[in-house]
Amino acid sequence: MTHATEQWNADRIPDLTGRTFVVTGANSGLGLATTRELARHGGHVVLAVRDGGRGRAAAQRIAGEVPGARLDVRRVDLADLDSVREFADKLRAEHPRLDVLVNNAGVMAPPRTLSAQGHELQFAANHLGHFALTGLLLDRLAAGRDPRVVTVSSLQHRKGRIDFDDIDGARRYSPMGHYNQAKLANTVFGHELHLRLTAAGSPVRSVLAHPGYTATNLQNDTPVALVRWVYGKVLGPLLAQAPESGARPQLYAATAPGVEGGAFLGPDGPGELRGAPRPVAYAPAATDPETGRRLWELSERLTDVRYPLG
Repeated sequence: MTHATEQWNADRIPDLTGRTFVVTGANSGLGLATTRELARHGGHVVLAVRDGGRGRAAAQRIAGEVPGARLDVRRVDLADLDSVREFADKLRAEHPRLDVLVNNAGVMAPPRTLSAQGHELQFAANHLGHFALTGLLLDRLAAGRDPRVVTVSSLQHRKGRIDFDDIDGARRYSPMGHYNQAKLANTVFGHELHLRLTAAGSPVRSVLAHPGYTATNLQNDTPVALVRWVYGKVLGPLLAQAPESGARPQLYAATAPGVEGGAFLGPDGPGELRGAPRPVAYAPAATDPETGRRLWELSERLTDVRYPLG
């Protein structure tokens, strides 16, 4: 892929008729913008949402803008591994094949909270839920046309550190520190998945994207007042782009012909804060082989999901 992505926008998405996409966190922000454009170009989109009412409202809004949009709303709480399994089982029963999974949903900087299985909420919802969901759907994706897993990371992954000795923050917890850890985990996962898919000869490609600085509910809905004020009220109006612009890297990763496995897409503007999609660099920690191995083995143990990769 070259810097020809410079002028790329959603109008250049090819015809997606006959292809099925699953988008987590599809009812707002980047997920909503992604779902709208996939539907606009003929894709069948499964909106994987935690709140069914908000998901149905989002689907109705898109249907009003995109006549004939093919949308299905399915509830899943990515922080609850039982919910992830139930969602995956129902999806597998309905779809013998899937074409693209967009791991988009996330939570940002809450006070220390534990998931239903006792894991720190950000690590659970942002990473473990997507790790489990991808593994449970991988055979359906392998049967798809031009199949891809798109994992949405963040600029914050470059500030992250995975503390394998205190992964849930029992000894020391920082709302933003553990957000950074979770986004680094997303990035390590996407890269390690690429290596394992390639080694297994799988047709599925793992691609990563980050949205730069985008104004979404992620910053505005965090219960930590200082984070909400700094990221949502102070920096946001000065630096943030709209979700429709921020979604371009993940839309490119999900739909553009010729995207290679292992590619990482982000905005091409100063500091990667905004702009059209282009290849960007991983943080060194994200491609460290030992970190990739340790996170994969930990994730298998915590989720009880094993990937069908031989």
